[in-house]
Amino acid sequence: MLMHDKRQETRGSAQGGTIEGKYANYFRVGHNAFEFLLDFGQAYSDGKQEHFHSRIVTSPAYAKELLKVLAESIQQFERTFGSMGEQE
Repeated sequence: MLMHDKRQETRGSAQGGTIEGKYANYFRVGHNAFEFLLDFGQAYSDGKQEHFHSRIVTSPAYAKELLKVLAESIQQFERTFGSMGEQE
């Protein structure tokens, strides 16, 4: 079972190491019969080519759990800070 930490932290540690954070505003999702591929990157307002910097590969069951965790986090965010409305 996937667990998530509801604390709002920007830095953390995983088994003694530091987790590197990268900003993403551009996403691509693909899948096959066995896994989901989640690509994260950046798009630039000056028209430069988008750049993907990270890929997460996970099973369909964990992709579904990620969807649930993300939906719960968005609901909590909106309860705390108000509706996000439509984003560009």
